[in-house]
Amino acid sequence: MTGMTSSARPLLNRRLAEFGTTIFAEMSALALRTGSLNLGQGFPDTDGPEEVREAAVRALRDGRGNQYPPGPGVPELRTAVAAHQRRRYGLAVDPDTEVLVTAGATEAIAAALLALVEPGDEVIALEPYYDSYAACVAMAGGTRVPVTLRPREGRFHLDLDELRDAVTDRTRLLLLNTPHNPTGTVLTREELAAIAELAVERDLLVVTDEVYEHLVFDDAEHVPLATFPGMRERTVTISSAGKTFSFTGWKVGWVTATPDLVTAVRSAKQFLTYVSAGPFQYAVAEALALPDTYFEDFRADLLAKRNLLAAGLEEAGLAVYRPAGTYFVTADIRPLGESDGIAFCRALPERAGVVAIPTAVFYDHREAGAPFVRFAFCKQRTVLEEAARRLKAAGAR
Repeated sequence: MTGMTSSARPLLNRRLAEFGTTIFAEMSALALRTGSLNLGQGFPDTDGPEEVREAAVRALRDGRGNQYPPGPGVPELRTAVAAHQRRRYGLAVDPDTEVLVTAGATEAIAAALLALVEPGDEVIALEPYYDSYAACVAMAGGTRVPVTLRPREGRFHLDLDELRDAVTDRTRLLLLNTPHNPTGTVLTREELAAIAELAVERDLLVVTDEVYEHLVFDDAEHVPLATFPGMRERTVTISSAGKTFSFTGWKVGWVTATPDLVTAVRSAKQFLTYVSAGPFQYAVAEALALPDTYFEDFRADLLAKRNLLAAGLEEAGLAVYRPAGTYFVTADIRPLGESDGIAFCRALPERAGVVAIPTAVFYDHREAGAPFVRFAFCKQRTVLEEAARRLKAAGAR
């Protein structure tokens, strides 16, 4: 009979059964329905540099990238990524064998995990973690093992002893994100050195998500894990253009790693999208070569916005963890007499005309994230000022 299945087995693969519609889709729909200011999903509300946008237009008109680009990515972008790694971090990367262009960092993460993880392997990730991590580990058949970042003295901290204790004989891979979404923590040089020693000692692979590498504030510094002793040959480093150049819709990301690791990741990636974003790859190659003043000005602009929103949240009565990186602020709602971040975020649009994301959805240990909510500050200053005004007027209560 039409519409009937041949068995009672659920249609969705059981590995994905726990993953429904993402919280981003739910909250963005809520923003549209209520006409609220959307500080939930992390996308800018203005485009990036005009010269980068024009580079994409020029590539389209010149017929560069309108057909399938090379599987590893266009040579210009691979060369630009290698030059960026050398200039910024002193990392020598071969553009021909050690760079792979992907459909954003999200595909890079998926391809890396599908390539490197087998059923039964354990993958350690720092929670709260970006929601695609859990889904990708599940699709690969792996078992995710969360190590919780815990709030203390104004920031979220990694307990290195807890990380070490989480490693077992079944651990295949560490999945790290620094600067860290959603907490804004930037792992210190000392923390990264300890992680590197652990990875070498236990012979672990590491996948590092560094998409916010250019968004670090105050005294924080971004140091790629691949620069530490013994890590070059076991680390898959991932970044993208979306967060750095404010063109998130272009979905241009990249992997840098040894030839063997890049070959493994490419083996999975080629059967996901094969290739993508042809003309945009040429534009991102030009973007990566922008002068240092671009990156400095970009960081300064986001720092001012961070301070603006953080102050507004504090005036509205929330406890704020000022991030050392990314463009998200985490706030604790308990000073308002509340403790359920999910209920708080679902009610906030009607109460204050503002949308945020409940951090609990990024935890396996939901209770650890229950009182926290995440606000994005990659918006126009007038939007942030209005959001702060609305939250204060509503008392966010």
